[in-house]
Amino acid sequence: MDNDEPLEPEIKDEPETEPAARNSDETFYCEAEASVAVEKEKPGGESSETDLEIEDTEKLFTTGQRELYLEACKLVGVVPVSYFIRNMEESYVNLNHHGLGPSGTKAIAIALVNISNNDLGLKGASTISEFLQRNTSSLLNLQLSGNNFKDESAELFCQAFSANYRIKTLDLSHNEFSDKGGEHLGQMLALNIGLQSLDLSWNQFHTRGAVALCNGLRANVTLQKLDLSMNGFGNEGATALGEVLRLNNSLVYIDVSSNDISNEGVIKISKGLEFNESLKVLKLFLNPVSMDGATLLLLSIKRNPKSKMEEIDISNVLVSEQFVKILDGVCAIHPQLDVTYKAVQGFSAKKELLLWTNPMKLIQSYADQHQITVIDFFKSLNPNGRMMMSVGDFRKAMIQQDKVPMNPYQVRELIKKLAEKTGMVNFSCWCLGGTLRIMKPGHIKNCGLCYGSIKTAKFSPDAFNVSLA
Repeated sequence: MDNDEPLEPEIKDEPETEPAARNSDETFYCEAEASVAVEKEKPGGESSETDLEIEDTEKLFTTGQRELYLEACKLVGVVPVSYFIRNMEESYVNLNHHGLGPSGTKAIAIALVNISNNDLGLKGASTISEFLQRNTSSLLNLQLSGNNFKDESAELFCQAFSANYRIKTLDLSHNEFSDKGGEHLGQMLALNIGLQSLDLSWNQFHTRGAVALCNGLRANVTLQKLDLSMNGFGNEGATALGEVLRLNNSLVYIDVSSNDISNEGVIKISKGLEFNESLKVLKLFLNPVSMDGATLLLLSIKRNPKSKMEEIDISNVLVSEQFVKILDGVCAIHPQLDVTYKAVQGFSAKKELLLWTNPMKLIQSYADQHQITVIDFFKSLNPNGRMMMSVGDFRKAMIQQDKVPMNPYQVRELIKKLAEKTGMVNFSCWCLGGTLRIMKPGHIKNCGLCYGSIKTAKFSPDAFNVSLA
């Protein structure tokens, strides 16, 4: 068959089938604009052939994943492996005796998109860059952590992502980018108008690279989440970041944990926060910041009536009761705010116990007294009466409501029990007298509210009633 002639799959009429639910931890890190899920009967035996059998390639994988594998095979000069195509969505694939070789292995690593920890190096970066510059892929999520990428690779990615606006999430953590790489990636950020999430943690950016990255961020208008933890920004990098915060109104999440930022750098960051109207999460964990620096952060939020800050992580900082009073004052203005710190100096065991009284028991007691359900209480917090709301809105509502008075520590504990990874609080699960009532079928799990374990489950028309051991 002529290799330049496109292959057309022969699709037969088949009854619609609903694909089995997949655990999110088992799925490959590949998202596409559209996915195809057609279940076909798997042959009883598999051969070691490497010709492309199009008829069997529609089994539970995304358009982007298949497309990337075929393109990767062309770029590295190998024939696609039909067995891999048929099984690329399985949690385990045995590719022994398929004659892959180094190039075939690289093509498969690229196709999985979770190309982390594969030591792709410069050649792999070149292959990926060439593919991305065509800007025709439907890939949205690209995981490239731990691949021994150095500054030369950063230059290739700069070329790729200056032209490719389809990728929304990019993970380049645990590589070996230094300041020169930071300059290339800074140029990319200034030009890219597609990326929404970027992970550059665990690299080797220091002052020059940090400043270059921040220069790019000043021009960027789409990036929302940025992880720069475990680098070496220092106070000069923090100064550049403070200027970004003053000007940028798209970033909502920044992690600069463990970047050797002291109070001097926090002063600059705080000045930026006085003007910022978008940032919701700032992580400064494992930086040499004292309580004085932490207080400056609070006061900067207090001075900014338009601040949307919801979470500040300074969980290595030991604070005083005076700091807690200042925090309470700031939360009165910005009730959505939560600050995580190490501990409060001089707090007695009795005070500590009062702070951590089980919030769910307080809500249950209120519901019993007023002859309502817990779900009625939660729904009353949401103006539209829905079963879900954002973490920030929920925190604000819980602090402002006066039916069940709670302190920020109790609200934080409640959010841990009810919040999902999507940043939303879900009211559809709650604990009642040893029974976990679950409104959505398929969501049975250990009860996070009372730490019980499931003993029996009984289905009713509107919910599951789950008895806890």
